[in-house]
Amino acid sequence: MRAEEAIRAMAAKGQHHFTTEQSVEAMGISLPAARKQLRRLKDRGMVASPHRGFHVIIPPEYASLGCLPAAQFIPQLMAHLGEPYYFGLLSAAERHGAAHQRPQRGQVIVRKARRSINCGLVGVDFVGRGDLEAMPVVQVNTPRGFARYSSPETTALELVGHPDHCGGLSNVATVLSELTDEMEGERLLAVAALCPITWSQRLGYLLELVEADGLSASLLSHVRAKARCVVLLRRSADPTGAPRSPKWQLILNEEVEPDL
Repeated sequence: MRAEEAIRAMAAKGQHHFTTEQSVEAMGISLPAARKQLRRLKDRGMVASPHRGFHVIIPPEYASLGCLPAAQFIPQLMAHLGEPYYFGLLSAAERHGAAHQRPQRGQVIVRKARRSINCGLVGVDFVGRGDLEAMPVVQVNTPRGFARYSSPETTALELVGHPDHCGGLSNVATVLSELTDEMEGERLLAVAALCPITWSQRLGYLLELVEADGLSASLLSHVRAKARCVVLLRRSADPTGAPRSPKWQLILNEEVEPDL
């Protein structure tokens, strides 16, 4: 079977992702010949390869992207690699309605940070978290299956834990102000118990700053019981002369200005 016919047959069956080995079987040709045919299909914009040996079929509606959207191939790629994952940080915040600043690249949480993906105009960055399988997630349907996203509460804590991936603390605070309607105090406290206590110290302060007092209060008893030392609001900033927040045991070494 010609490569183009094989690809169209896959798509007709609802299969939009395939491995190089599957293409060999579908085309009934040798591995070198299949790779040559796949290169031709890539040159014609019919196929893209976000990862070595893993390919996606590009339908006409995504031809300008040169790839499928991240949520339509990352779940299948992670299944192919046998790795747990979920979309997190700004990608998850956008999914939960905090779209003040649309992320330019997908952000995916995996066990260990791995090389970024660039597929056409679609970019995906990976952030490592060894205990990701313990974190609450939600499952969202996509045109190609489903994708996992961190829950609103998990998202909030991880935004504070990785501000450098999220445009800095001021942008994190802005996103939090839009995320609070999706969050619930008891769920937030449960997730906080799974995260470093320093994340709760910083998140409690930022929630108070954006006037989410109920959510902030839900973290206060946890911080009082678990926090053992005063920490920097921003880890890499100079603390000299910075004021303190005794309530959250923080050195406020950065002025946070959310865009509310």
